[in-house]
Amino acid sequence: MSLLATRIDLDAIAHNTRTIKAMVEPAALMCVVKADAYNHGVERVVPVMDEAGADAFGVATLAEARRVRTLTDKPVLAWIWALSDDLPVDVELGVPSLAHMRVLIDDPTPRRIHLMVDTGMNRSGIDEAHWAEAFELAQNAPQLEVVGLMTHLACGDEPESPFNDEQADHFRRAIDQGRAAGLELPVNHLANTPATLTRSDLHFDMVRPGVGLYGLEPVAGRAHGLIPAMSWVAKVTVVKPISKGEGTSYGLTWTAPADGFTAVIPAGYADGMPRNWQDKIEVTINGHRYPQVGRVCMDQIVIWLGDNSRGVDIGDEGVIFGAGGMDATELAERADTINYEVVCRPNGRTERTYVGTGVMAERI
Repeated sequence: MSLLATRIDLDAIAHNTRTIKAMVEPAALMCVVKADAYNHGVERVVPVMDEAGADAFGVATLAEARRVRTLTDKPVLAWIWALSDDLPVDVELGVPSLAHMRVLIDDPTPRRIHLMVDTGMNRSGIDEAHWAEAFELAQNAPQLEVVGLMTHLACGDEPESPFNDEQADHFRRAIDQGRAAGLELPVNHLANTPATLTRSDLHFDMVRPGVGLYGLEPVAGRAHGLIPAMSWVAKVTVVKPISKGEGTSYGLTWTAPADGFTAVIPAGYADGMPRNWQDKIEVTINGHRYPQVGRVCMDQIVIWLGDNSRGVDIGDEGVIFGAGGMDATELAERADTINYEVVCRPNGRTERTYVGTGVMAERI
């Protein structure tokens, strides 16, 4: 293993995909693999999800779609694109505005599209005042096959929020209007991971989970038998004594409370560990947690070993988060963020490695 790595458990990916697939049937499962499969690596993750039950794949950008397109024969949907982009013919497109619709209408190329309707998030999507026009344009464009409508929940991670029901009502109204305009709309979808896991009434014809496929719960306190797939690990590079009252790292913001030892872990903000994670991390070595102390540097952090009674030594593996250590959700809570961001953080000199095969392996 290199000094710093993410270890991706492909068996966990397979388990999570099968678990969610069984949960949502008969709705179809679109696996969201944007941002390089949430930083887990599309080249290895997509084939596993494909085998484990994915019906389609979703990404943000066209570049991501082209990459995923080489890995599966199943539909690939991209929903962020510019009016001037060179549009691939073998990728389904989300249509977020009338301007995007007009670009497609002016192009005779046959395409499969998903009309994005804004139901209250006020981000991407066609506003309700323009739904009728969009539906008419789509109905009158013979080169366009409208797969269905899609929208996104603003408060999906709050299952009891009444705004989820308001958005769902708006979405149903959009579907009714679209069908009244002559569109078949066979596959409509709004459920992200939290709605997929907690609101079966919002599954519609297809769901679009993301973070749950990688084993992370999107709603605090809920558990659905998912297995986190990513561990961020590093080799201890230095162990050295420190005297009571001595400081460590830039600014000497921490001083040793007693004579003892520190260890150095080769991960810093150049590798995706923000400086404001200072004092929020606990690195697990040989089954015991040790607090990170002092400033997070570009290349390194320091951890406090106390008297080092457990004999931590150079070359031992430290778990920053993941299997055997603090999980991404706990770290997210400490860092005042979400576990989505935590798993997207490891980068720079972090080497991605894999364990397991993802081939019909059951873990629980």
